Amino acid sequence: MTELDTLQEALGYRFRDSGLLEQALTHRSHGMPHNERLEFLGDSVLNFVVSMLLFREHDEMDEGDLSRVRSNLVKQAALADIARTLSLSGLLRLGEGELKSGGFRRPSILADAVEAILGALLLDGGFPEVSAAIERLYRPILAHIDLRTFGKDAKTLLQEMVQGRGLALPQYTVAGTRGAAHNQTFDVVCEIPSLDLRQQASGSSRRAAEQAAAAQLITAIEALGPARRSGRRHHRQSQLSLPVAVMQEKK
Repeated sequence: MTELDTLQEALGYRFRDSGLLEQALTHRSHGMPHNERLEFLGDSVLNFVVSMLLFREHDEMDEGDLSRVRSNLVKQAALADIARTLSLSGLLRLGEGELKSGGFRRPSILADAVEAILGALLLDGGFPEVSAAIERLYRPILAHIDLRTFGKDAKTLLQEMVQGRGLALPQYTVAGTRGAAHNQTFDVVCEIPSLDLRQQASGSSRRAAEQAAAAQLITAIEALGPARRSGRRHHRQSQLSLPVAVMQEKK
C-alpha cells in the first residue's frame, strides 16, 4: 500500500481523479498547478460542515459558543495537527527552497494542504463524500475535548471559575519588567484574596504573563477541591509552571 493509499484510507474516500489529490498536495513553490484554489474551496466547505456538525449535535450551545468552538476547530494549529495525524509531511510537493527550510513541518503549509485536500474531495466526490470525510476526521477530536471550555483562554476560565464560586474577580498587578525595551519580560501577580491564593508568572508581554499566572491559579483552585463559599484557607503558592497560556499568546 502506497502513502497515497494510506491517506485515502484515512479519509474514507478513494479519488477517481488522482490528479486532483496530487494538486492538493502541491505547494505553489513547486509550480503549477498548485493547491491554493483548492484550499479556498476546502476552507469554505470545512467551515460549513463543522458548523452543521456542532449545530446538529449540540443544541445546548448558543451562537457565541458555536462560533468559539468552530473557530478553534478549524484554525491553523488544529488543521496542522490533523495533517500530522494524516502524515502529510512526506506527501507534500514543495519547491527546493521550501524543502531546505523545512516547509514540510510548517503549520501554515500543513493546514493549507488539509483544506486543499477537502476542496479536491468536494470536486471529485461531491458534498456527501467530503462531509463524511470531515466528520471522520473530527469525531476523535470532539470525543476528547470539553466543549464548555475549549478555545477559552486561561483568564476567561479563571474568571468563570471564581464567579461560579461567588467570589470577587481576580486581581492582576505588574510586579516588574526586565530586559531591554525591545525585548522585555513582564512579571505579573494574580491574586484571589478571598482564597488566599497568589501566583506570579512571566511572559514576553503583559497579556502573556497574565495568562500564565491565571493558568497557574486555575491549577491551584482545582487542588482545593469542591467550591467553598465561606472561610479562608491557609496561604499557598503553587510552584507549577504552565507555559500553555504563554504559547496561546504567540498563536
